[in-house]
Amino acid sequence: MFRNRLSGFAASIPPVTKNLIIINFIIWVVEAVFPRFSETIVNVLGLHFVSASGFNPIQIVTYLFVHSPSTPFHVFFNMFTLWMFGSLLERIWGSKRFFVFYFICGIGAAIVQEAVWAATWMNDYVDSIAKMNGITTAHMREVVDAAIANGNADFLSAIGQYKNSMVTIGASGAVFGIILGFAFVFPDRPLYLFFIPVPIKAKYMMIGYGVIEFFLGVAGTDMVAHFAHLGGMIFGLAILLYWKKKGTLRGGSFY
Repeated sequence: MFRNRLSGFAASIPPVTKNLIIINFIIWVVEAVFPRFSETIVNVLGLHFVSASGFNPIQIVTYLFVHSPSTPFHVFFNMFTLWMFGSLLERIWGSKRFFVFYFICGIGAAIVQEAVWAATWMNDYVDSIAKMNGITTAHMREVVDAAIANGNADFLSAIGQYKNSMVTIGASGAVFGIILGFAFVFPDRPLYLFFIPVPIKAKYMMIGYGVIEFFLGVAGTDMVAHFAHLGGMIFGLAILLYWKKKGTLRGGSFY
């Protein structure tokens, strides 16, 4: 009986959503069961800064399938959310449209993350080594600029290592785009947050998510790629607005 119910549940999940969930969990399980391969998987498939030696263009897609084995909540939350909202959207839009939307959101998240890194990496690097050496950021910036101008091998090597340490993994950018898609298609559908027994309309919850992600990204107090989440939402919003203008938000002609 349990097997029948399990197989019935699996069969009810649309193909793109189901395969995305399966691939993500397979890679996560491999990382968890074979820890020595985890670092290699992250280094090869995780999104690196575009000017780092470890960057590969294919990473703007592959990073979506990698989650840290040390944070199981991350992969479970992403896949649960993908199943909860993605299944319904795929049924409404069709697999092709859903597939394209998911990966545009994920790639858009990667592009925004790269832009944020490009704008902030030097200041972050200078701040970190200034604190380590007990000097002001302004003084450290002068030292770094002079070392780069003179081609100091030690500094250039340290900068290269720092750039390679900038890695983003996880499907969150694409998943945030999916949540936005749900809020667009079902703006007044009531949703519940954990531990809050009051329903919130999807459109208001999505606005709240966006505001929170923005301020967390600006604060920069954790290692979460909040701007990548916003990037997935921004690229998703562009597509959704186009579909809405064309009158195909709930299906119909793809273009």
